[in-house]
Amino acid sequence: MAAPYRVYILGMSIKQSLLALLEQGPMYGYQLRAEFEARTGATWPLNVGQVYTTLSRLERDGLVAPAGTDSDGHAVYRITDAGRTEVADWFRTPVSRSSPPRDELAIKLAMAVTVPGVDVRAVVQGQRTATLRALQDYTRLKADARPTGSTGSGGDLAWLLVLDSLVFAAEAEVRWLDHCESRLARAATDRSVAAAAALDHPETTSHTETAQNTQTIEVRR
Repeated sequence: MAAPYRVYILGMSIKQSLLALLEQGPMYGYQLRAEFEARTGATWPLNVGQVYTTLSRLERDGLVAPAGTDSDGHAVYRITDAGRTEVADWFRTPVSRSSPPRDELAIKLAMAVTVPGVDVRAVVQGQRTATLRALQDYTRLKADARPTGSTGSGGDLAWLLVLDSLVFAAEAEVRWLDHCESRLARAATDRSVAAAAALDHPETTSHTETAQNTQTIEVRR
């Protein structure tokens, strides 16, 4: 199974995920990639070069060790006691939210509202259309997956949990985009009201600016 839209997994999650897979027994790089993608529905791209680079770092840190080669000459790795402790700590420790990962959409909108000439509303509407399309695809994949109450493998349950995460994230993004559009509309209204007030009472605006300038001069003295 493969999701229609892919997102990127953090390096730390790759490291811990490979260790968790090696707890089940020694494997080589291609096996680890296949197991990882089977359990996550191939939602996150993971190339074999990335796997072997991570294995090298894990070996350097004493978390895995070479376990010879198989009959086809593949270099096999096994987890060490230190690696088992690392996995146990990972499962036991909540995911930190103190340093949230970069959100491309949030950064794009933050730039859009500060760069002259960008139609921010069009950006929001275009993203909402794309997110709703992704949500429909995720929902379709979920409907095609094994029903929750049926007997299935751990891989089926893992895939359903990943799909649930993608569905909830897409739903939350749509709600956030709706909120952004409302906030943008309020900001535009406030600017229009302020501009109209300045045109209707230019002397008030002038007096206000004069008073502010006088206060600034007094503060500087």
